[in-house]
Amino acid sequence: MRDPELVGRGAELAALDGALAAARTGHSRVLVVRGEAGIGKTALLEHVAAHAAGFRVARTAGVESERELPYAGLHQLCVPFLDRLEHLPVPQRRALGTAFGLTVGEPPAEFLVGLAVLTLLAGVAEDRPLVCLVDDAQWLDRVSAQTLAFVARRLLAEPIALVVAVREPAEQLDLAGLPELTVRGLGEAAAGALLDSVLKGPLDVRVRDRIVAETRGNPLALVELPRFWTAAEQADGLFRPDGDALADRLERCFHRQLAPLPPDTRRLLLIAAAEPLGDATLLWRAAGELGLGADPAAAAAATGLIEFGPRVRFRHPLVRSAVYRFASAPERQEVHRVLAAVTDPALDPDRRAWHRARATVAPDESVATELECSAGRAQARGGLVATAALLEQAATLTPDPALRARRELAAARAKRGAGALEAALGLLGAADAGPPDPARDAEAGRLRGQIAFDQRRGRDAAELLVRAAGSLDGVEARETYLEALGAAMWAESGVAEAARAAPAARVPPTAVDLVLDALATRLTDGYAAAAPRMTAAVDAVRALAVEEENTAHVLWLLGNRAGGTLATELLDYAAGRELAERQVRLARDTGALVQLQFALNFLANHELLAGDLTAAQAFVEEDRLLAEATGGRPIGYSAILLAALRGRDAAAEIATAAAAATERGQGRVVRWAGYAQAVLANGLGDHETARDAAHRVFAHDTVGHQALATAELAEAASRTGDGDLVTAALDRMSERARATPTAWTRALEARLRALAGFTPAECYAESIALLAGTPLRVELARAHLLFGEWLRREGRRVDAREHLRTAHVMTSEMGLEAFADRARRELLATGETARKRSAGTTEELTPQEFQIARLAREGLSNPEIGTRLFLSPRTVEWHLRKVFGKLAISSRRQLREAVFDVAGT
Repeated sequence: MRDPELVGRGAELAALDGALAAARTGHSRVLVVRGEAGIGKTALLEHVAAHAAGFRVARTAGVESERELPYAGLHQLCVPFLDRLEHLPVPQRRALGTAFGLTVGEPPAEFLVGLAVLTLLAGVAEDRPLVCLVDDAQWLDRVSAQTLAFVARRLLAEPIALVVAVREPAEQLDLAGLPELTVRGLGEAAAGALLDSVLKGPLDVRVRDRIVAETRGNPLALVELPRFWTAAEQADGLFRPDGDALADRLERCFHRQLAPLPPDTRRLLLIAAAEPLGDATLLWRAAGELGLGADPAAAAAATGLIEFGPRVRFRHPLVRSAVYRFASAPERQEVHRVLAAVTDPALDPDRRAWHRARATVAPDESVATELECSAGRAQARGGLVATAALLEQAATLTPDPALRARRELAAARAKRGAGALEAALGLLGAADAGPPDPARDAEAGRLRGQIAFDQRRGRDAAELLVRAAGSLDGVEARETYLEALGAAMWAESGVAEAARAAPAARVPPTAVDLVLDALATRLTDGYAAAAPRMTAAVDAVRALAVEEENTAHVLWLLGNRAGGTLATELLDYAAGRELAERQVRLARDTGALVQLQFALNFLANHELLAGDLTAAQAFVEEDRLLAEATGGRPIGYSAILLAALRGRDAAAEIATAAAAATERGQGRVVRWAGYAQAVLANGLGDHETARDAAHRVFAHDTVGHQALATAELAEAASRTGDGDLVTAALDRMSERARATPTAWTRALEARLRALAGFTPAECYAESIALLAGTPLRVELARAHLLFGEWLRREGRRVDAREHLRTAHVMTSEMGLEAFADRARRELLATGETARKRSAGTTEELTPQEFQIARLAREGLSNPEIGTRLFLSPRTVEWHLRKVFGKLAISSRRQLREAVFDVAGT
């Protein structure tokens, strides 16, 4: 017989049955079932479980009181499959084992845990189709909800059906964009039939219609509410517009059913409601502690609202909440006290601490200490939201004001790590109310500055961090000054003030000391004075060993945002590329996705300078995919320069990026966009626009960007007749070449000397010779182009053709379309025809297909590609089949010779 709550649910059942049918054929299906309390979501999940013949069924459900325990919901879903943990790749195995408290290790990145769950479930489904059912998702702990959303977006070619039920209205669960099934009230006929089936006697048709209308066809309301109606209530329809939510009415209805039960039965039900795991062993232990016998269970089961077995299950979540909500505070505290007493502190210390906290009203240091220990374990498992909640609760129960303020500061730090910036600031305000403590105040000031930077308030961040650094000592002070300088440079505001505030390096200096000292000197005393210090700082950062203990945070602090900036400022391509590659490896190994986005852009810029636009495009796409995975936005640095070099309608893209950066106060990005605009305009031959864009960057002392813009300024100004600007650019580059004579710097100085009219033939030849021994193919091609253009203007057509042909071939092969067209036009002016080159037939792939094809061509296996792109191996194989079809090939060997590009580029 069909469940009463499934009356009139033909369309919903068809959608769910369709999801099962698709999964049986190897096509994943995800369905988010939304609806109000009592609408029948749980009944629909039960239907899926009952009709999943041939499937393995895994289930989990959110419990409101468990939202502070990290990975509680996810663990419940995965626990039947943990015997397969050893089959996961090592980084995934470590991440998931640490998240579930099975092993001890560094806090895992949430997305590495997500990838591990995806791989685990995909492996289970290889043997037999799998259906995963998630009920009451609105009550899942945050990391479980985020992980399931991550997995749901990556299910494609696995025999898996994932059905998630979530109550509306609910907090945002990051489920946007997933297929949805909205469950609404029953239609009038179905609702009336269901109501008739539970009524004890006849009902006036007008009253019946009013009840159907006021319940909005909610099946649980139609079934449960009539059970205790009086004749008078039936006569007037019961439902009075008192403003109460339907869920509250249902809870009261369940309470009315439970109220007549004996006191011991209600106490037993309260134990079950307060123990979220449904652990029957704990239930009976607690019942024994309270002196309850077996009889209360029989009376409770007779109501049909609860089932006792290996697991204790309430008929509906509203039954659990009704039991708990309508108990008095002393009754709830007694039950939690008993549950804490029967919970093994060695096997489940966190749940024991959780019960003790709920049994405690007055401040109690022993309970606060247990919560603080639980917070430490939560942080070790990567649950920053839970860490913050537990520390905040520990602070509330801390009797000592000074210690309470310390715990509030720690909770604020965890809130910031979890992205809850306003909540973190609120906790910092609470910590400020504690007894005077200069050390704590300095730490709080640093955290405020870090939060300001997170909020893209660069100038505010710099001021706060400088102030905090002045009150800190040793390593913390130096790191805070470096953070302040980085914030000021990002905003291009308050840079000089932050630089002057930085103290001199200690003896012997650390890498942090050297980088801080180099940047401060560069910004206060200029390039020449800082050059030896910048060189020493870059060498020190390169010498840091990734494997050394406690160096990870230093590597992030000094990576592409500090050491990399200095390498670019020195025009040291080899050092910059080495740092970029190391940062990418480190970010991949640790699952630090936001840091990976920055590192990918840094590495992509080096690929662009080397002329490998395809590799750079891959990194740009990965930045975009990572932003999509994390819910953030792409860093986008490299995308701007890539568009400029390609010369394909890039002006609008660059202008949009600059406008957005201006609005967010990101002056450094604005300067980068100006440099990219100059590159684009020089390629197109629009030298006035290039001159103006490059001069805006040149006029600002932007570390790293200014050196790149100087060459663009000289080239453009030489074409517009602005000799003074050419001279100014040459003076700037000559200063750099004298202080740091790298091959790149010397080559650019020789080029600028030629542009300024100093023995151009010799200077252009010198520039080409210097660049020929470097990976800087774009610079080399442009040097040939400039030399060829000068030779043509001098009337030396035969000599010009040699360099213009080289420039045309190189720029065409690299995909620098604007520069290639410029070289072609110059060749035509010498009397030689140059056709536009084509790389061959190019089949456009989707961004994901492009990424997979590139990695497969590099020799990565399907599991390795899946790890890189957060996909299951089976989904990678599915995409590869589509790639092979589009490229008309049949093997990875043929893929190595194929030419392909991303759609829309």
